[in-house]
Amino acid sequence: MKININEPILKKIGIIADKYNIDTFVVGGYVRDSLLNKSCYDIDCTVIGDSINFAKIVAKEFNTKAVIYERFRTALVPIGKTNIEFVGTRKEVYLPNSRNPTTQEGTLEDDLRRRDFTINAMAASIRSHSKEYKFGEVIDLFNGVEHLEQKILITPLDPVITYTDDPLRMMRAVRFATQLQFWIDNASINAITNLAERINIISTERIADEFLKIIASDKPSTGIYILYKTGLLKYILPELYATAGVEQASNKDGQVYYHKDVFHHTLQVLDNAANVSDNIWFRLTALFHDIAKPKTKKYIEGSGWHFFGHEEKGAKMVEPIFRKMKLPLDNIDYIKKLIRLHLRPTFLITEEITDSAVRRLAANAGEILEDLFLLCRCDITSKNPNLTQKYLAKYDRMAQMVIDVQIKDKLREFQSPVRGEEIMTICNIPPSKMVGYIKTNIENAILDGIISNDYDEARTYFLAHKEQWLKDDVSNFKISNK
Repeated sequence: MKININEPILKKIGIIADKYNIDTFVVGGYVRDSLLNKSCYDIDCTVIGDSINFAKIVAKEFNTKAVIYERFRTALVPIGKTNIEFVGTRKEVYLPNSRNPTTQEGTLEDDLRRRDFTINAMAASIRSHSKEYKFGEVIDLFNGVEHLEQKILITPLDPVITYTDDPLRMMRAVRFATQLQFWIDNASINAITNLAERINIISTERIADEFLKIIASDKPSTGIYILYKTGLLKYILPELYATAGVEQASNKDGQVYYHKDVFHHTLQVLDNAANVSDNIWFRLTALFHDIAKPKTKKYIEGSGWHFFGHEEKGAKMVEPIFRKMKLPLDNIDYIKKLIRLHLRPTFLITEEITDSAVRRLAANAGEILEDLFLLCRCDITSKNPNLTQKYLAKYDRMAQMVIDVQIKDKLREFQSPVRGEEIMTICNIPPSKMVGYIKTNIENAILDGIISNDYDEARTYFLAHKEQWLKDDVSNFKISNK
C-alpha cells in the first residue's frame, strides 16, 4: 500500500536522503491522516542511522538551523511555517515515576513498536532510490491500516506496558477516540481503568492540552464520558466527576418526573454547545454551568431536588478549577458571568415578561447577552419535542423583546444621564457611597420604566427624591456590576 506524498518539503527531504543514501520515513500522524484523506500539519520523520547529523544536513539545504535534543536523539528543523522533527530509530526504557525514557539505538520495527497506537505506528518511505523501500510505501507491522478501517484504537504492545510507560497515552487514547470517533479496544479500556491513578505523574500542562483538544472536538461528550467510565475524570476534574449520580427528580401535582442526572445532562448540554459554536470558552461554560449542583443539592418534600444558588457558587468555583488544571484564564470573566446568569432567562420565561425585566437582564448581561440566550437554548435537554419547542419559542420571544427595548432605549449606550460630579455639587457631598447609591437609584428608575433614559427627566426625578435618598443608610450598599 502507498500514500500520496505531495508535500514539497518531504519530497525535497527525500531527494536529500537519496543523495546521502539514508533511509528516511515519514511516520505517525502524517501516514494516519493521509490514509484518512485528512490534512496533517504535524510531520515527524524517522531516520535509520544518525538522525541528528541528517537533520543538520537538511537544515543546511533549507538554509535554516536545526534545534538539537541530544538526550532523546531528536532534532527539530523549522522550514517556513512547518516544523519537521527527526528521530533515529530507537528503543525506549521508562522508569516507574517518569514518562521521559532513556533511549538506545534500535531498528525500524523497534521504533514503530514503541508508539502509542497501531494507527500511529505506520511509516512511509520518502526516498525514491532506496534498495529496500519504495517512495510512499507504507510499512505497517501492527495492522494499523486494518484498525483504521475498523475505527479502533489498539496499542502495538500489551496496553498495560504502553500506559504504564507513558500514562499521558491514556489521555491521548481518549482524545483520538473523541476526535476520530473511534472505539478504544477492551484491553486498553481495562488497562486505563486499572492504571487511572498513574495519570498523576503527568504534568498538569500536558493533561490540560489533551483535555482542551477533547473539548474542541465535534462531539466532546464522547471523551468526557470515557474519562468518567475509566476513572480518569476522578483525578483530572473531580468536581465534574462528583456530578454523576446527582438526581434531578421533581414533583409536580403529585407526579414525579425523573430527569437525567447532572453529569449526563451536562454531557448533552456540552454537545449542544459544540453543535452551535466553535468557541472553546463557550463550550467550557456549558461543561461547568452546573458544576456546583452537588454542593447545593437539597431535597424538599413534595417538590423534589433543588439546587438553590448553584449558579452563583458555580461561578465562584470556576477560577480555582482553571488554576488547578492550569487552563488559560484569558476568558475566565466571560465564563463566570455566563454561569452566574444562566438561570436568569429561564426564570423570566416562566412568567409574563415585562420591559422592565428585559431591561434589567440586558443591562446585567451586557456584551454576553447573545451567548447567554445561546447557552439557555443548549441547556434544554428534554426528550419531549413539544416542551422543547415551547421553551425555544419563549427564548426567541425574549430575544426579540431585548432587541425592541434596546432600540427604544438605546440600552447599549446606557448610563445614568445625571453624572456623579453633578450629584456631588447639587447635594454638596464628597465622593462616597452615597453618590453611587443615588446614581443606582436613577438607573433603576430608568431600567424599571419609571422614567425614560433622558437627562431632563432623570434630573427632575433626582431632584424630587434626593432629600429622601440622602437620609438613607448606605453603609451596606454595593455598586452592582451590570
